[in-house]
Amino acid sequence: MSSNRIMAEEPIEKKITRILLHKKMTVTAAESCTGGLVAGTLVNADGISEVFKESYITYSNEAKHKLLGVKEETLKMYGAVSRQTALEMAEGAAKAANADAAIVTTGIAGPGGGTEEKPVGLVYIGCYVKGCTIVKRCFYGGDRQGVRYSAVKEALDILYCQLLANEH
Repeated sequence: MSSNRIMAEEPIEKKITRILLHKKMTVTAAESCTGGLVAGTLVNADGISEVFKESYITYSNEAKHKLLGVKEETLKMYGAVSRQTALEMAEGAAKAANADAAIVTTGIAGPGGGTEEKPVGLVYIGCYVKGCTIVKRCFYGGDRQGVRYSAVKEALDILYCQLLANEH
């Protein structure tokens, strides 16, 4: 097996950890629909303890407000599963943990809970890196676990790309 092939197979969480260590940055996670799977995946990487601050599972609106500072008005007007909530979650998590980066998920994993406007499989992923926040609207098919695992994979890919793009 060639060394290029070995590098290509390196898990995303290890790549993220290496970038964070190199840039001397810290990260946090705040999760709703993924219920800790993003943080759980990140901590698979050796060395993560030097850069991973803390994590939040904010399944309820109350937790999103209390722990991350998501405005009650945002939750009432747009709902927990929205671009606006994901943005406030990302910025709030970074602030609460005093971290340079934050990755967050909020969505509807199913099988129930979906509506015509917000169907099962809808997930918003927010990513904050040193003052820049992006939110991606995603839709995943499959069962509850499939939606959750797809969201984790996408969230880590987004975090990785945003860390690479950040030149500060």
